[in-house]
Amino acid sequence: MSLFEAAQMIEPFWKHRLNLMNNRILGTIFFQPSTRTRFSTEDAMVRLGGSVLSESNPLHSSSTAKGESLFDYLRTVSTYTDIIGLRHYDDEKVFSSLNGATVPVISCGWGDVTHPTQGILDLYTCYRAFGDFMGMKIMIATPDLSRARSGHSFAMGLAQMGAEIIYVGSSKNKMLPLVHDKLNEAGAKYEIYNDLSNAEIMELMSDCDACYLPGCSVPKDNPEDRAAFLDLIKPFYITLEGLETIKKKTGRKVGIMHSLPRNDVEFDHDIDNSEFQLYFQQMAFSVPIRMALIAAMVGVK
Repeated sequence: MSLFEAAQMIEPFWKHRLNLMNNRILGTIFFQPSTRTRFSTEDAMVRLGGSVLSESNPLHSSSTAKGESLFDYLRTVSTYTDIIGLRHYDDEKVFSSLNGATVPVISCGWGDVTHPTQGILDLYTCYRAFGDFMGMKIMIATPDLSRARSGHSFAMGLAQMGAEIIYVGSSKNKMLPLVHDKLNEAGAKYEIYNDLSNAEIMELMSDCDACYLPGCSVPKDNPEDRAAFLDLIKPFYITLEGLETIKKKTGRKVGIMHSLPRNDVEFDHDIDNSEFQLYFQQMAFSVPIRMALIAAMVGVK
């Protein structure tokens, strides 16, 4: 909660330079493409008065292309920076190489199972939108729970805060055993439903405070898998009319959250300018919460 309180204090001032990180440098290393996570992490450091060294395509433009190990790469970047933001497609490789870093490392998404800074941002959005987590019920809906890393990190945080999680997925892409184990170890209150119809999903949603959509993690250069994902997602489609019906029936305003980027097949764009939209608010909160996180990790209070 102290992180959220710090972010809330920063919010009114984040577009003005806060000189808390003078002469400090953030190194960002992104082995996977990203717009929001990379820009908001770098923006957070700049807004804190620090500087950024950025590597957006290390497989081709760094010594990794010449065979340098991730361990050595992290040791090298640690020499030139005070904190590192790392996105990587292989969480096992990251965890076996982290000892190479001699400065704090922010996970900006590792493998298919963890994206903690997105999870913290999503928790902060709920904190700002709803306040108390106790009794809160959040739906996480995607046809691919095997790769929903932002949803899983969000769920781990919700579990710690005492909220209840309703997972909706498909039997073709079930949640990984590792995520089950983590949720159980955290004492999470969660249920999983697979292969529901749209009507059944909306009925479940009518008892929730928000619905979180982790989006599609299948890249466009994998058209076969991507087409399969987009076919499976059809029953998950959320309309503005559906949300308005829930509100009329139950009085509940279900907030729609999304880690972005979105696909047109996921939900009605008319939600953009409605009272149910939370995904643009998530994006707006991304810099102040990351400013608070960087300051805490570097040791500035």
